[in-house]
Amino acid sequence: MEQLELFTGTENLFEELCSIHLLKQGFKAVKRNGGSPGIDGTTTADFGARLEEEVAQLRKELVSWSYTPQPVRRVEIPKPGGNGTRLLGVPCVRDRVVQASLVILLEPTFDPEFSEHSYGFRPGKNQRQAVESAQRIVQKGKEHVVDIDLSKFFDRISHDRLIERMKTKVKDKRILRLVGLTLRSGVMTHGSILPTTEGTTQGSPLSPLLSNIVLDELDKELERRGLEFCRFADDCNIFTGSVKAAERVMQNVTKFIEQRLKLVVNQEKSKVARSGHIKFLGMTIVAGTIAISVISMSRAMDKVKELTPRGTHLPIEKSIAEINLWYRGWSEYFSMTQYPNQLAVIEAHLRRRLRSRMVDQMKQPRNVAAKLIARGVSRRLSYSTAYSNKGRWALSHTLAVERAYPNKWFVKMGFFTKSDKELSHWYPVSRRIKMV
Repeated sequence: MEQLELFTGTENLFEELCSIHLLKQGFKAVKRNGGSPGIDGTTTADFGARLEEEVAQLRKELVSWSYTPQPVRRVEIPKPGGNGTRLLGVPCVRDRVVQASLVILLEPTFDPEFSEHSYGFRPGKNQRQAVESAQRIVQKGKEHVVDIDLSKFFDRISHDRLIERMKTKVKDKRILRLVGLTLRSGVMTHGSILPTTEGTTQGSPLSPLLSNIVLDELDKELERRGLEFCRFADDCNIFTGSVKAAERVMQNVTKFIEQRLKLVVNQEKSKVARSGHIKFLGMTIVAGTIAISVISMSRAMDKVKELTPRGTHLPIEKSIAEINLWYRGWSEYFSMTQYPNQLAVIEAHLRRRLRSRMVDQMKQPRNVAAKLIARGVSRRLSYSTAYSNKGRWALSHTLAVERAYPNKWFVKMGFFTKSDKELSHWYPVSRRIKMV
């Protein structure tokens, strides 16, 4: 295996990038993140099966400057709530390997200089820390928030300004040239290749680091002005002690972003409001406590409906398995809420929709009564419930049906629950919250 040389400074970074060792490290990062193939159809498994050959070829092309990044494959992802689509790009695996290697190489140079208030796509930083930081600021009395929304941020990054920012830290012009080639690689959509004269590809390994380099200029300006803020990627909240101060900050910072950074602030989505009316990373700071925002709860309810459709004959075990795939990840993230009843509400709604489906599958009242009796419900209650002329949804919330299919029955069937396990020590369920 080729020995990775260690260079001081950033004058010889290109030699380090071209090492077999670093390129293999880049592939490990790509493999770990997964993802679909680019326009050449090569998967990470295909690339890994001939790793030595592929990495050697990449090194040869990089050293001889015959390496040319391929256009990325355009993918349109619906935005939550049906508000349009988000444009993502999928580079070819070999290009992702080069980009991941660039991140490994450049991150130690840039990341230590980033603001402590920047939490997105950084080693040791995450969404929970960002939300908890926002909470601490609000608890200090700065509950008026300037919520700035950058319109199509990733698509509007200026290549020239980005390279100029990178020049302050990277002295090896070959690395800058390679980043420039990557930015201008183009995009394939509907069979046509379109040039990319601005922006960076959402979905590429290099994009998060580049976006932080661009927005670090905003962070430094906010720090210079003595403002308290939290930023995660292009989601930035600034906290002030009064409405007037917040409105003044909104005006001044918007001017800085549009005139200095050459980005666009979405005036319709940006706003000034109390923290309880601002959604930050899916959460809301309500009276100094962390809650899942109403919008996030509503989207979760929509997902519950999608996972438990009416009229399906899918076995209950399979439905629960599909629910768990979604809910484990969703509840793990949103368990930062200090209102555990919010998770309990989602779980209760899932169970009720499953009970409703089971009732519907029993078809006739006599079948409902027989099933309830078989599940240990008294004959009197079973028959009075089955012949009550209630619809399936009303029946799903009756004593008889809930007694026949209690919460512990769902747990035995594999239903994953979060609200009963880890949240018992949190804030009382009865706390009332008003938020967005």
